Amino acid sequence: MDKHSLLETQSRILPYVHNTPILTSHLLDDLAGAKLFFKCENFQKMGAFKMRGAVNAIMQLTKAQQERGVVTHSSGNFAQALSLAARNLGVTAYIVMPTNAPKVKKEAVLGYGGIITDCEPNIQAREQAATQIVEKKGATFIHPSNDLNVILGNATSAMELLEAQPDLDFVVSPVGGGGLIAGTALATHYFGQKCVVIGGEPLVADDAYRSLKTGKIESNDSAHTIADGLRTQLGDINFPIIQKYVDHIIRVEEDEILRAMKLLWERLKIVVEPSSAVAFGAVLKDKSYFKDKSVGIILSGGNVDLDTIKFS
Repeated sequence: MDKHSLLETQSRILPYVHNTPILTSHLLDDLAGAKLFFKCENFQKMGAFKMRGAVNAIMQLTKAQQERGVVTHSSGNFAQALSLAARNLGVTAYIVMPTNAPKVKKEAVLGYGGIITDCEPNIQAREQAATQIVEKKGATFIHPSNDLNVILGNATSAMELLEAQPDLDFVVSPVGGGGLIAGTALATHYFGQKCVVIGGEPLVADDAYRSLKTGKIESNDSAHTIADGLRTQLGDINFPIIQKYVDHIIRVEEDEILRAMKLLWERLKIVVEPSSAVAFGAVLKDKSYFKDKSVGIILSGGNVDLDTIKFS
């Protein structure tokens, strides 16, 4: 795992992913007291950064493994990513999804050709269902966030951001399962210039914050956050990367997440999901820390269940 591995990954997945746009807003800069650069993974294929890791992970399998298919468990975005990446690469994707996953994400998985197995909304049920599919179908399990090839794929978002804006002081990433922030941290370590990585995490699902404090992987007794993509926990592959290369994590309350999301919709004129807004919410939460600095913000995805949004 070095600079060469990251450059190889970027070259490998290039035909299958978008180099997503970077947006700016003078109004949001003024509001934050910093110069902000939003890396818009909501414009990625299937609407989230996770397409990057999914493509890379499948491409790193042997031909025999690809012929037997792939399986994952996901509340939505990685489910969509693996389904679309698998379809584009001619591979079967089996997807374990919790019963409370957003309807829009389940519909998208089916639209991309993923084969869904429903499970109870907890980690144990997800893992048990995925294991049964591996045993029955011979498919290869690909973890949504705790897989080195997924992490390396995810890193390409921050690599593109730093290619466009090499003088960033900070890159801020949402933290859920840890796959995005670990990739972001690797990219920033190898390609940034004295650039610091900060995480944004929901206060009611702050397992990563606590994990950095205690030095071991913590879990949440419950995770009732609007940021549904951040309800998972760190793993033994991504956590050491986060420990080594992430400076700290800022916890964001639910009303702060909603405010950040609303501002992004109103001012950037883009659709982002709550999980994406957490990173921007972290910057607004601790303005003094980022004051007068250049800050890259990873907007992780835009797969919002519009049926849950009240337009009137």
